[in-house]
Amino acid sequence: MSDLSPLLSQYLPLVPVQDVGHYPEARQLDQLIAKRPTLCFLDVVTNVEQALTVLPALATGLPQAKIVVVLGSNDPDLILRCLRQGAAEFVLNPVTAAQLQPALGRLKEMVAGGAGGGTVCAVIPVKGAVGASTVAVNLAHHWKRIGAKKILLADFDLTSGTVSFLLKIKSNYSFLDALSRVDSLDSDLWKGLVANAGGIDVLLSPENPVDTSHELPDPSPVISFCKQAYDVAAIDLGEPYSYWSLYVAAAADEILAVTTNELPSLRAAQRVLHHLASHGIDRDKVKLVINRYNPDVGLNQEAIETALQTKVHHLIPSDYETIQRALVEGKPVAPATGFGKSLAALADRLYQKKEEEQPAKKKSGTWGSFLGGLLGRGKSA
Repeated sequence: MSDLSPLLSQYLPLVPVQDVGHYPEARQLDQLIAKRPTLCFLDVVTNVEQALTVLPALATGLPQAKIVVVLGSNDPDLILRCLRQGAAEFVLNPVTAAQLQPALGRLKEMVAGGAGGGTVCAVIPVKGAVGASTVAVNLAHHWKRIGAKKILLADFDLTSGTVSFLLKIKSNYSFLDALSRVDSLDSDLWKGLVANAGGIDVLLSPENPVDTSHELPDPSPVISFCKQAYDVAAIDLGEPYSYWSLYVAAAADEILAVTTNELPSLRAAQRVLHHLASHGIDRDKVKLVINRYNPDVGLNQEAIETALQTKVHHLIPSDYETIQRALVEGKPVAPATGFGKSLAALADRLYQKKEEEQPAKKKSGTWGSFLGGLLGRGKSA
């Protein structure tokens, strides 16, 4: 464990790790399985026979988990025995980065190859008042217009969720209710948790701000459920810096970092992009979206890309009066407006990418998708 811990911190920085410290007996093994770890490292050095008793029990109790056995030598018979009993990978003691990195890469391919379902897009504001919630709401409605069948709009803002206000809807339930019922979550229960707005399912944030001083449940099991239940989902996040937001970002397939082209917002965007990258979020899935774009007021696209050293994924024109009218009416922005046309193009790009890349995801993956797969099924032990 002393060899493994720093390597896990380096390669899987967002995955919580539990050191069991001994070979668990039957009752302890049941307790461990109940925690639903997704990645297990099993010591087959200290006591081979005892380890080989634990291995099949882990494999049976955690069919979705990936089990990596740590061996004392490159013994072909023992390796084959471990693989037959449920191990997915093996490394040799002492564990080094040269061993662990390729092993995690192969596990990543397994997760990517088994991935299925819909696409989850996290919409993250780089700072307050850049219009990220408006983007998320209208993105979901444009997915409906271009032919997506099952669509979710989820408000995961912990303190000031605005989706209910934007759409003038209410619900007795929120994402906290979904988090508290992950062990029994099914389609019937889910129907009672979501509201409906124009044929789109909406999971709202709580009426009162969430006390962030207490540790929140891991949101990734709910996100995994959404991937299986919907073609596409937009998750509106209130801010980028909490671990809650990082967990959602890691589990999402796409991340829209929303900013404006004004200098304070672009400075905030620079910090957010660095923050996401420094916490292991796959840079390839982070897309920079410039909302309320007006080159006469702030920087133009070329200057933004030069300053941030990042390609701008999409420009949404400034359309103040149209958006204010939609806010008053509690409706998405009309599709014939400049804002509406731009959101339709963004929705189409994201949805078409989902359709085009679905086969490719079975062949290759990214560190971000691997991390998202791990976080999507619970904790690592």
